[in-house]
Amino acid sequence: MFAGFDFDVLIKSLPFLWLGMQLTLQLTVLAVGGGLILGTVLAVIRLSPIKPLSMAVAAYVNFLRSMPLILVIFWFYTLIPRVTGTSVSSFYSVLIAFIMFEAAYYSEIIRAGISSVRRGQISAALALGLTPPQAMRYVVLPQAVRNMIPVLLTQSIIMLQDTSLVYVVGLRDFLTSAEIVAGRDNRPIELYLTVALVFLVVCFSASRLVNLMRRRYSL
Repeated sequence: MFAGFDFDVLIKSLPFLWLGMQLTLQLTVLAVGGGLILGTVLAVIRLSPIKPLSMAVAAYVNFLRSMPLILVIFWFYTLIPRVTGTSVSSFYSVLIAFIMFEAAYYSEIIRAGISSVRRGQISAALALGLTPPQAMRYVVLPQAVRNMIPVLLTQSIIMLQDTSLVYVVGLRDFLTSAEIVAGRDNRPIELYLTVALVFLVVCFSASRLVNLMRRRYSL
């Protein structure tokens, strides 16, 4: 099966591939963290009784969710330098695009999680003397997070896969690094198969974790 498969080219390329994987993981962690923070703020605003703010957030969420991610990357890559008047690195323009894009999806997940908490618990918290922000922080969000974790993890897996799009602005992620080595050494089968196996292992492991948490929290 592995006749002619050159393991040596993989071994020699590991440091180079690892640099690409570091960029992939860094973008994923930062985008997920930033998306969660911004998504939480957007979800709370959208659930607020202030209609103009709620409608503005709804428009933002619906607009970004209707756009292909690669188009959003191009927008921020070309738009940020024009707006700020300064040069912005590809890494930060892509990171901002990822955070803004993921926040639209996370906000809907978080909004659904918050809405899943029964209104009676909010009323009880207010009756005990908590302010609305305190009720949201100490009563609603902890329960909502429990309901949201499996879906949030699933979206984070998608974010990991979407990092492969950064090649369009010249960033060297894991897939791009493998492509460079494949072209240099004329070994596409070894490199692309390795990339596929790595993503398979990472995404399958994360999916198993999602299923485990889904079963746990559904009890």
